[in-house]
Amino acid sequence: MKKLDLGRRELVYVPESAWDEVDVEGLYLHENHFTSLPDKFDVFKELRVLDLGHSRLEELPDSLGELGKLEFLYLCDNQLRSLPSSLNKLSALIYLNFSDNPLEAFPDWIGDLKSLIELRAYNAGLTSLPESIGGLLQLKELHLQGNRLVSLSETLGRLVSLKRMNLEGNSLASLPDSVGDLKELKELNLRNNKLTAIPASMAGMSKLEFLDLRANQLTSLPRDIGDLPNLEKLDLRWNPLASIDGWLDKLTGRGCVVYL
Repeated sequence: MKKLDLGRRELVYVPESAWDEVDVEGLYLHENHFTSLPDKFDVFKELRVLDLGHSRLEELPDSLGELGKLEFLYLCDNQLRSLPSSLNKLSALIYLNFSDNPLEAFPDWIGDLKSLIELRAYNAGLTSLPESIGGLLQLKELHLQGNRLVSLSETLGRLVSLKRMNLEGNSLASLPDSVGDLKELKELNLRNNKLTAIPASMAGMSKLEFLDLRANQLTSLPRDIGDLPNLEKLDLRWNPLASIDGWLDKLTGRGCVVYL
């Protein structure tokens, strides 16, 4: 893969010579001092990897949406308050990271990225998820820790390929029943939220291996949680649990590690 690495150069502007590298497949502009970029990224017809992370970007050019072969887009640790809607045309994108930006609002068009496999959007001030997120049928990893989420869309249950989901450090008081439809999920981190209950439907998450419920407001759990066949670790510390109703023995008896 042909690469152009201009990262860590303390650049304020992209050198003019960079725009002549039209056949480049990997473009690395990370850790510079850009606040904006020229709107001419459409010249990079072969680009597969674009790293714009750890700079000072306040906006992105619409031409990023013309990168028809782009697979990896790194936007983390900038000053972005919004993402251009043109990004919804990135049909080949499999990895998107816009963590550590003051976005506040999740882009409504996110569900248009049908090829997306991994989405990282932590520490971005997000308060809700759009219903369109249910369109990410290929998504395997969803990392949303450290936001301000108070609720989750019912469409989350449509993420039938999801294997890992991190929601640690939000303000969730409840979960949608549809979370039980995540049949491929193996890891679920709900640590440090405000959950007072979890839906009984979670007992249907037959491939779940790790469930972290630390530091919530849980007083009880559904009995059927004890029937989860592949659960290897259940962390319940720092919850005001009144009783476990005997189902705990089912888990510990077959080797599941439970922290109380």
